[in-house]
Amino acid sequence: MALIFDIPAASVAIAGSADRFPVRRIFCVGRNYLAHVREMGNDERDPPFFFTKPADAIVEDGATIPYPPQTDDLHHEAELVVAIGQGGRDIREGAALDHVWGYGVGNDLTRRDLQAQAKKMGRPWDWAKAFDASVPIAPLHPTAQVGHPSKGAITAHVDGELRQQGDLSEMIWPVPSIIAFLSASIEIRPGDLIMTGTPSGVGPLVAGQTCVVEIEGLGGLTTTIA
Repeated sequence: MALIFDIPAASVAIAGSADRFPVRRIFCVGRNYLAHVREMGNDERDPPFFFTKPADAIVEDGATIPYPPQTDDLHHEAELVVAIGQGGRDIREGAALDHVWGYGVGNDLTRRDLQAQAKKMGRPWDWAKAFDASVPIAPLHPTAQVGHPSKGAITAHVDGELRQQGDLSEMIWPVPSIIAFLSASIEIRPGDLIMTGTPSGVGPLVAGQTCVVEIEGLGGLTTTIA
């Protein structure tokens, strides 16, 4: 049996290597920094929840991407990205980090007006979150080189102006908890990415602007809006 056409496999660059990390699924944690929960007017007592983005929406560091259609309110969201190297189900928090291959810097681009409309109507967030070129991700760093960052500054600048400033230690649900919670509902597998939520200060991007997301110890991610 032969496939009737080929689909390019999604992948992310690996820092300092010609190899690439193959991507299967992208899971995103909503509302994982207390200040962001409050700025969006949500209940800080809620348990974590997830949405997904398509793997083929990944774009490289330094890319220039088009302003997406059907929105007048594109937002940046600086995030830590977790790359899964070992799969599993019902993973205990104490063993969760054994499943992590590495970490990177990501930007969860969001059509905020479509998200607000979906929330109001009780509809899924797909059109707000899962559009083309909505997942800029910088090269990943293996845990053998960077360990498991649980603290460190995370920032977003737009045209040099500081927009977001937080610390990984401010996550309501740290990485082991996220993996345990997610794997209780769905089997995670090698090649999965988890975007772990964003600190406060999310805001609009317009055509011609450049957004730089940085995480202490993991470098930066630059994205320009065409």
